[in-house]
Amino acid sequence: MTVTNDILYVGVNDHDIDLFEGHYDVPNGMAYNSYVIKDEKIAIMDSVDSNFGKEWLDNIAKALDGKEPDYLIVQHMEPDHSANIENFVNIYKNAKIVSSDKAFTMMKNFFPDMDIESKKVVVKEGDLLELGKHKLSFIGAAMVHWPEVIMTYDETDKVLFSADGFGKFGALDVDEDWACEARRYYFGIVGKFGMPVQTVLKKAAKLDIKVICPLHGPILSEDLGYYIDLYNTWSSYAAESKGVMIAYTSVYGNTKKAAELLAEELEKNGCEKVVLSDLARSDMAENVEDAFRYDRLVLATTTYNGDMFPYMKEFIDALTHRAYQNRTIGIIENGSWACTAGKVMKAEFEKSKNITWLDTTVTIKSAVSEENKKQIKAMAAELTK
Repeated sequence: MTVTNDILYVGVNDHDIDLFEGHYDVPNGMAYNSYVIKDEKIAIMDSVDSNFGKEWLDNIAKALDGKEPDYLIVQHMEPDHSANIENFVNIYKNAKIVSSDKAFTMMKNFFPDMDIESKKVVVKEGDLLELGKHKLSFIGAAMVHWPEVIMTYDETDKVLFSADGFGKFGALDVDEDWACEARRYYFGIVGKFGMPVQTVLKKAAKLDIKVICPLHGPILSEDLGYYIDLYNTWSSYAAESKGVMIAYTSVYGNTKKAAELLAEELEKNGCEKVVLSDLARSDMAENVEDAFRYDRLVLATTTYNGDMFPYMKEFIDALTHRAYQNRTIGIIENGSWACTAGKVMKAEFEKSKNITWLDTTVTIKSAVSEENKKQIKAMAAELTK
């Protein structure tokens, strides 16, 4: 695949993987992206996962057509992008490794037997690496989403190599919507680090970018404003769309009934979008994605051992761990004798910023009563006023 006249794609597609990072369902696989910049000096941008070392090295050899690379630029030390560094230097013994100081510290941990000192070229924010006509400048991107990350800007072809930024789940040989899987990827993996992302976006705004080459997902070359605007929204913890997500857990179906009644009322009231999710039977990463996507959230759960139902606890932990903020939240709680779920759920958000709680709380005592139905109507009215 050709990115520009001098930049070639040498990454791989992984359709053997079932869980990315041992956690995220990836039915359409993953792409581990790597690039070659061909000039008077040749640079390879990043490595790939350990299971694809031979394929990656074969791709490089084919792209180089007998030439030798001068540099391997390592932007990120997570093993899905760095696992084959030692294999690379064993073949290309004269190549230098270019990376941040923190990355080299990590490299020693991953490759204790590799001769790093004689090969390392440490770069930092603003440093320049000249390949010939191509001039590469480096951008510090600490905590997007590891502390050692750098991004690389090719001043000649106006290409931003964005490390994990602007990445998504899914292999490159699968045709699917970018935003859906990029959103799930962002909030699952990068979402906690909104402020560092904002810092990098401000740096990127000063650059003339024509192409974005991430380490996962497709190369972006059209309508870049669309992707950058979404990243700005996500990293500033603003809602992307108007709508209400109703996240519920239910033991015997009564809390589920209340959630469904609320969804019906919201639709009657003309709510822009209603998403109803059974937390026990749906992908948790997609639930987190929806909670961040929409501006209003309703949590509906039973009291369970004096606490909340475990799947609800997992969901709320996932939100607060990722700095969930700037949202309106409503509570539907259920309890047969000592209903404490609502109180416990609210306490989980004590450290969250700019959370507005609805005035209406629905408290169910075992089964949905006529009074509860009135409360649900009131909650729907408050959510759509």
